[in-house]
Amino acid sequence: MRTLWRAPAALLIAAGVGLAPPAQAETGPMSAIDWLSRSVVTPAGMAPGGSRAVTGAHPGEPPVSTGASVGDVTVMSLDRPSANGLGLLPATRTGLPRDLWGATPEASLAVALRKERLDTLPSVQAFLLELLLAELNPPLNTALPGRNVLFLARVDRLLDLGALEPALALLEQADPTDPEIFRRHFDVALLLGQEDAACAMMERAPSIAPSFPARIFCLARRGDWQTAALSFGTGRALGQIDDDIAPLLERFLEPELADGADDLEPPARPSPLVFRMMEAIGQSMPTGSLPLAFAQADLRANTGWKAQLEAAERLARVGVLDPNQLLGLYTDQSAAASGGVWDRVAAITALDQALAANKATRVAQLLPAAYDVMQSQELEPVLAAFYAPQLTAMDLPGDAGALAFRLALLTPDYETVARARTPRDLDERLLAGIAQGKTAGIAAQDQLGLMLKQVFDAPPTTAPDPYAALLPGRLGEALLAAIDDITEGAKGDYHRVVAGLTLLRMAGLESVARRTALELVILERRG
Repeated sequence: MRTLWRAPAALLIAAGVGLAPPAQAETGPMSAIDWLSRSVVTPAGMAPGGSRAVTGAHPGEPPVSTGASVGDVTVMSLDRPSANGLGLLPATRTGLPRDLWGATPEASLAVALRKERLDTLPSVQAFLLELLLAELNPPLNTALPGRNVLFLARVDRLLDLGALEPALALLEQADPTDPEIFRRHFDVALLLGQEDAACAMMERAPSIAPSFPARIFCLARRGDWQTAALSFGTGRALGQIDDDIAPLLERFLEPELADGADDLEPPARPSPLVFRMMEAIGQSMPTGSLPLAFAQADLRANTGWKAQLEAAERLARVGVLDPNQLLGLYTDQSAAASGGVWDRVAAITALDQALAANKATRVAQLLPAAYDVMQSQELEPVLAAFYAPQLTAMDLPGDAGALAFRLALLTPDYETVARARTPRDLDERLLAGIAQGKTAGIAAQDQLGLMLKQVFDAPPTTAPDPYAALLPGRLGEALLAAIDDITEGAKGDYHRVVAGLTLLRMAGLESVARRTALELVILERRG
């Protein structure tokens, strides 16, 4: 049995461990996603390099300080470029100009990128992800040097969307000794189940002093239980361990303490570190009510099938999970029950088997039901990614064929599919026209169709009024405003949709504009 030793304060002093006051609250802007932990902080009285800060008045000068707290210190690597210019997608791949951000103030861009956009259409969401990952020049109007405000906003938005692996890839390009970058790197590693890598990062970053809970966790992970227990006692004596995390740390270090005891109350807003320790003591937390990033933890093989399915659906819905991974989960086993996710498992499995057997009649019977259950979870684009090419090749008759056509229009092959199809009614004619960027001469059947014809009847020649003042020097800011106009305008204010789609076309983002318009019609997500 490991025994937790709580070192008396006098012994800590004798051992050379100073009783510093509790760490002061961090100042400055915090992440918009408040579940990010302060896993790594610089304790009060410690310089960024880990040495004790030395202060003192010059001889003959009167005292001017009212306290002994240490002011903010910005750490900046002199041999590294700004992280704001880092990215995973080169400009040659995205087609975006490298100076996209132009003269827009960095702080304004950070606010716009962090903004939560509910019910965004899949193609708009995919374009936003591209903006977050693009390798672009930093804005001309930067915030404080070394703060990497725009870079951190991009990472935070990726984490909000549950895109942990791309976020980690971005973080790995940046300066690991920057406290805010390190904190996110540490938390992402925990959520991806890479605890050992996260702890190794601490060892490789001596310029950052970890918090006591994080240090204790890592000491225990590498099997140094005695030092972990000593650190626990030290942290309690110094007031560096909050009362709400102390019982969890105790059970993490000494599982026998839980024998006969009630389970700990699960925190409503756990940090990644708390989430991992709760799992370690046998009190795994369901992720359904937690921020989307936590769903990644349920994709591991040691998680139950139902939890994996539900997590994969959450992530696929926002476009950050490979559809093939969800398909593999759907078809991995037979449905264990009925209702909810099991209905989707049964429908997709049956359709998959019929397609594999090339039974067109059976596919035509099963497709509407599969579409309905996926539509209930806004997963139609995922269904299209699964099967659209096979369904198109089958040339299904009647309503099943019409449904297969609409699914195919949700894929990157939308234009080729539209050209090959002989429209069976006016609705299909309009869809085919949108897919080819030419709707002139095609009758619209409703207000939405009339609105889309304003966008695609002819190529745009002038910038829409809402963005004219931003062009050409603030194109990125204008595109973010267009994303908001399309998202909010789809709920009924079609003038905003027209403006947003027209700007996309003017900016050379023709495919994004067409696919977004097709989704407005096919997915019927209009408020």
